[in-house]
Amino acid sequence: MVDAAGINAAVVQSIGHHIPPGRQTNDELALVIDTNDEWIRTRTGVRTRSRAAADEPTSVLAARAGAAALLGAAGTEIDTVVVATTTPDMKCPATAPLVADDLGLTGVTAFDVNSACTGFLAGMSVASGLIAAGSSRGVLLIGAEKYSSSVYELDRGTAPIFGDGAAAVVIRPGEAGEDGAIGRVHLVSDGALRYLAHVKAGGSHHPFSADMDPHDPYLRMDGRALYRHAVAKMAETCQDTLRARGVGVDEVDMLVAHQANARILKEVAGKLGVDPDKALVDLADIGNTAAASIPIALSRAHHRGGLRPGDTVLLTAFGAGAAWGSTLLRWPAMASTATSTAARELSQTGANPFEHRSTP
Repeated sequence: MVDAAGINAAVVQSIGHHIPPGRQTNDELALVIDTNDEWIRTRTGVRTRSRAAADEPTSVLAARAGAAALLGAAGTEIDTVVVATTTPDMKCPATAPLVADDLGLTGVTAFDVNSACTGFLAGMSVASGLIAAGSSRGVLLIGAEKYSSSVYELDRGTAPIFGDGAAAVVIRPGEAGEDGAIGRVHLVSDGALRYLAHVKAGGSHHPFSADMDPHDPYLRMDGRALYRHAVAKMAETCQDTLRARGVGVDEVDMLVAHQANARILKEVAGKLGVDPDKALVDLADIGNTAAASIPIALSRAHHRGGLRPGDTVLLTAFGAGAAWGSTLLRWPAMASTATSTAARELSQTGANPFEHRSTP
């Protein structure tokens, strides 16, 4: 199927998520760092954060989410796997080939996208381009993070915020006018803001060394500056997207921003003039899952019945880089209740179907 211009449109066909059952409560965290439940809740909106087990690397979280999404994608040939993550299993190789192997997808294209918390939107743009060019007949796009392995446990600015989890969508060729079709994804970056959120050690600029600070291999954030830029840039890019698509803010049925912080989400909605009831806040029980947060929020809303076919959904994110972006999506009709139930059960299972994997 092609659109009027003769170019394949990329269409979201199905969705699924996996959130590990482990949790760390605010009270438990307060035993490790100088904080308390009220301080965390009032500043972030997080009550507990999801925690993957030691034998659950990012690739396993991603594969479980991918398996859930594939349940609703009958008839689509997956020839490309894209994983958006900033917490890969290893520095090299990429995580996507490991996920493809776990899912039994042999001989496919598989690569990672690292655009921090904007990674899922970047992945949507990449997937759309591959399908439009005829380079792919079906893309499994996954946002997956294991931030419990990437935050310094004594850092009061990051340890209370982040959680672990993954969500995936299957993207197929379709028609530009149908529900689920991905339009332009508006992406922006500014490297001058690189130190708003960064991991200092491990790259070619600052290799690991014996005398480095214990915090250097882990995430650092300038919380106040990050807050200010995130609100301004997400509101700005959303306004650009709405204007470019000729959509009024009153036509938006749901605003799904990167689930960074409950206060940020409310302030972005306020700046845009979006009804607060239409701004999805879905981080209290899992925390900020970075590149996975938008697809997790979408998948959980879908399975709860909070998203209806035809709903106009405004997506936006801001993350390290700095990188930010937005897009509009008209929510598609997806799998039947039975399939959705099966996907939900699979995505929430605590069993590890990937125990066969060997490690060097």
